[in-house]
Amino acid sequence: MKCPYCNHSVTYKIKTGQEKCSFCKRKFSPGRILLHLQLIECFSRGFNANRTSKELGLNYVTVKKRFESFRILAAEHLENEYRNHQALEYDEYIYLPKSKKKIKENIFDSQNFLTFCYSGTKVYNLLMPSLKRYKQEFLDDGLENTYFKEFSKFMMFNKVAKTTKMENTITEFWNYFEKFILQYKGIDNENFIYYLKECEFNFNYSLKERISILKDLFFKNL
Repeated sequence: MKCPYCNHSVTYKIKTGQEKCSFCKRKFSPGRILLHLQLIECFSRGFNANRTSKELGLNYVTVKKRFESFRILAAEHLENEYRNHQALEYDEYIYLPKSKKKIKENIFDSQNFLTFCYSGTKVYNLLMPSLKRYKQEFLDDGLENTYFKEFSKFMMFNKVAKTTKMENTITEFWNYFEKFILQYKGIDNENFIYYLKECEFNFNYSLKERISILKDLFFKNL
């Protein structure tokens, strides 16, 4: 089998039962490498940790931690990729789960992000500061209704956007995001960015590309 670290085609078995690369000299367990590759494929296919743990017969916490590391790697890759490009269009989006939309105070729990389009078919997302830190202050002062009205007016008349048509790559991504995020429940503010980036990663690349990118990034960091 090929070396997972340097992709060299010549490896040989040693006394411990492991394989050793004849080029980079690193040792590895074929069974463990196969497991990593299975996890990478499941993540790349958009399976969540619960489904993956059941399909592979693994501990849920183990899969969850590995998926968290994949999201970080994907986010770093997307940041590096976008540095080499220039945005053609951009628009902003406010996300709030449907279960929270009926209660005005929940506007503080919304996630606001800018979506940039580059290379014609790819997107890059920039998460804006959360309003959640102001929630208790406005609730204590009884100003949530006033704030909600002012915020709604602000978003209506001060929308940040530069697009050439109503239906575009950006709106296509938003529709994709709304379906993608449904499989995850109770994402906290600190981790939302990584799920947003996972969605961006899936949207920008084909399944084959996602597996190849994550495989290279993961084994380089082992």
